[in-house]
Amino acid sequence: MANKIQAIRGMNDILPAQSPVWQYLEGTVKELLASYGYDEIRMPIVEQTALFKRSIGEVTDIVEKEMYTFDDRNGDSLTLRPEGTASCVRACEEHGLLYNQTQRLWYTGPMFRHERPQKGRYRQFYQIGVETFGMATADIDAEVILMTARLWKQLGLTDAVTLQLNTLGSNEARARYRDALVEFLGERKDQLDEDSQRRLETNPLRVLDSKDPATQALLADAPQLHDYLDDESREHFDLLRSILDAAGIQYEINQRLVRGLDYYCKTVFEWVTDKLGSQGTVCAGGRYDGLVEQLGGKPTPAVGFAMGVERLILLLETLELIPEEVLQTIDVYICPVGEGSARVGLLLADRLRDEHSWLRIQTHCGGGSFKSQMKKADKSGARFALLLGDDEMANGTVTVKDLRGEGGQQTLSLTDVAEWLANETF
Repeated sequence: MANKIQAIRGMNDILPAQSPVWQYLEGTVKELLASYGYDEIRMPIVEQTALFKRSIGEVTDIVEKEMYTFDDRNGDSLTLRPEGTASCVRACEEHGLLYNQTQRLWYTGPMFRHERPQKGRYRQFYQIGVETFGMATADIDAEVILMTARLWKQLGLTDAVTLQLNTLGSNEARARYRDALVEFLGERKDQLDEDSQRRLETNPLRVLDSKDPATQALLADAPQLHDYLDDESREHFDLLRSILDAAGIQYEINQRLVRGLDYYCKTVFEWVTDKLGSQGTVCAGGRYDGLVEQLGGKPTPAVGFAMGVERLILLLETLELIPEEVLQTIDVYICPVGEGSARVGLLLADRLRDEHSWLRIQTHCGGGSFKSQMKKADKSGARFALLLGDDEMANGTVTVKDLRGEGGQQTLSLTDVAEWLANETF
């Protein structure tokens, strides 16, 4: 026999038992974004490699180590998208969505990074992203943060996540701070961990993200980013904080929060949790006013965020916050046992769907004994089983069996079962 082919490591199947939870999270987010007036955009999974090199930065870990890049048959270098922001900017600029306009957009789909797979982090992973364009003031920064806070409330996660907030200032302020940080760390290079020594040469602000305890201890005496802020950036940050304070949003200011991508400026934020073992980020974003111009467009202010779907689902499951009704995929299971009953069962199911489109109905197909069908009805999680045996077929009735409550069973006319179901609680 031929060897069985398995999925690529870090690229996982989402099985039928898991899909309802994904649909619940995605549906909750979609309704929330619609309530704020955000429109969906869908971008290709494959883009030109240059898009990510120019946006993310050629000396970042993503571009250097993690991208899935290949040459197509024409010799063009293509890349499976490692994140969504650059693709969204490219799409908006290509289709003229940014000229003298404001945009509030969202997207969802798979991203790809070749890194060591671990629980909640995969090589093909799913994100929900939000991008806004054309608004330079701090109110839109506040809106996207308030929107995420409302999502945590709807999902029951408010007490499980903490907002970390920072400002990187203008590009000029960030550059001044970068120079000061490089000077400080350069004098202590031999005390840095190996990864931070490399980052010092390529992307020094990322040293602030180091998880090495010795490096973190060293950073305690490093220059502070906020000492290098310009007045406009400080005022922007103060206004953002005042709005969050007025809305009752709790946050921690973390001056070492810099985000891993080169295009961020001013506001950056992360929602983190410690409920998954080590502290993990479930949502992160910020302002990136220079990216559109960097990719060939006119200067355009922008702010957005992305959240990891797998990690959010893991958090919901860990805290047992999945509503019971989400996991119940069937309301009514129809068991046709007897001559001619299969046809009647299918027609009954369709009539019930016509009258009650909200009902989730499954009709048993493939034959089988009464006992085997009842086992499948119970396993389906349905609240009720509708039984169509020889007696029911002869009398034009259906037997309704309560599989979850204390209702027992009763016999109803085929013409009355729809009305009866309308009065039941599922």
